[in-house]
Amino acid sequence: MYRVHRVLISALAVAALAIAALSLDAGGRAWSADAPGADAANGRRLYLAVGCFECHGRAGQGGRFNYPAPALAQTPLPLAAFSALVRAGPNDMPAYAPRVLADQDVADILAFLRSLPGRRPLRDLPLLDP
Repeated sequence: MYRVHRVLISALAVAALAIAALSLDAGGRAWSADAPGADAANGRRLYLAVGCFECHGRAGQGGRFNYPAPALAQTPLPLAAFSALVRAGPNDMPAYAPRVLADQDVADILAFLRSLPGRRPLRDLPLLDP
């Protein structure tokens, strides 16, 4: 039963990524798929309140809990794909039902993640510069 559940979750994650890939234009930019009026400040509050930072880092830089958690800062996923991942909860990530995180809350979290600067290239770190 556990294996079937894990396969189903993995299939949902792949489907969400496929939706994301199909929603990009030729330049790699997301089509207009964001909720109007998304509030990045509220998204930050929710990101911290529901514990996303525990695996994905306070600045969305990614991290490690039970396995590597992806960086979410500057995520290119459109809202529909991001929402599908939040609702499905792939791997060990909890699934957030609409009664826990409303659709607007998910849009706010995505707006917060997109407001983050993302990872700096290694060449920008003096200690690692050859």
